[in-house]
Amino acid sequence: MSTFIDLARKRRSVRTFDGQMPDPRFIDELKDYASEITNPYGIKVRFEFLDAEANKLSSPVLAGEKLYITASVKKQENAEEAYGYSFEMLQMKALEFGFGTAWIGGTMPREKFEAATKLSEDEIMPCVTPLGRPAQKMSIKETLMRKGVKAESRMKMEELFFVRDFAMPLDRTYALGHGLMDDLEAVRIAPSAVNKQPWRILIEDNKAHFYEKKDKGFATPDYDIQKIDLGIAMYHFETQLISEGRKPVLSTREPNLIVPDQMEYIATYTF
Repeated sequence: MSTFIDLARKRRSVRTFDGQMPDPRFIDELKDYASEITNPYGIKVRFEFLDAEANKLSSPVLAGEKLYITASVKKQENAEEAYGYSFEMLQMKALEFGFGTAWIGGTMPREKFEAATKLSEDEIMPCVTPLGRPAQKMSIKETLMRKGVKAESRMKMEELFFVRDFAMPLDRTYALGHGLMDDLEAVRIAPSAVNKQPWRILIEDNKAHFYEKKDKGFATPDYDIQKIDLGIAMYHFETQLISEGRKPVLSTREPNLIVPDQMEYIATYTF
C-alpha cells in the first residue's frame, strides 16, 4: 500500500524549470486546495499565486520559472511552525500534480515579493516557492548549489532521534521494532534551510517530543527560520502516521526532561 513516504522520497528542490507557464486548470485546483489548508495550530496561512513576469519577480538561484507562490502569516505564537506545516502541505500537493517547487528564503528581492503579496504590517512572509514543470536538465548554478548544501545528504537516524532521553540514540533496529521506521524516515528526508535538519525527536512510549536544535544565524527579529523547518518535519511525521491509518494528536505541554543546551521544546505527538 502506498503511503506518504513514497511521495516524500520523490521530492527534491527544483530550481531549473521548463520556461512554460503551468496549465491554468492545475493552478486553479492548487488554489482551491490552498484555500482549504489547515494545520494543528489552527493558524491561517495566506497563499498568493503570482505571475513572475507581470510582477517582475525573480531569484538569482532559479531559471525558467514563470510562477511563484508566496505564503504569509500573521505574527503570533507558533506562527512559524504553522507556516512550515501548511506551506509544505501545499508544495507536496503540487508534487502530486507533477510540479517542481523549492523553499526560497534569502535569495530573492524581498521587497518586490512583499509588495506583490500586499504584505500587511502584522504579517510575515519568510519564504516563497517557484512553481512549474522541472526542466529536463538542471542548470549549472543549480548543480553547484546542490553540491554546496549537500542536497542529497542527510544526517543519520542516531543523530536526529532518541529514546526516553537524549543520551540514548534511536537506531533503525528500534524504529523497525516499534513500527516507526517510515514515520521517522519521512522526517529525516524532509527539506530544511541549507539542509541543517534542526529537528530532534525524543520517543517516549507512544509520544514523539519535537525539539529545535538551534543554530546561529537563522533567527530574525520577526521569526525563526528553523521553527519553520520544524513545522515541515511535523507535517511529514503526522502525514505519514495518518497514511498508515493512525491518529496522531498534537499538544504543546512540555515534558519534564533533561534537555541539552541550544535545544528548545516545540510540540508532542501522541500516536
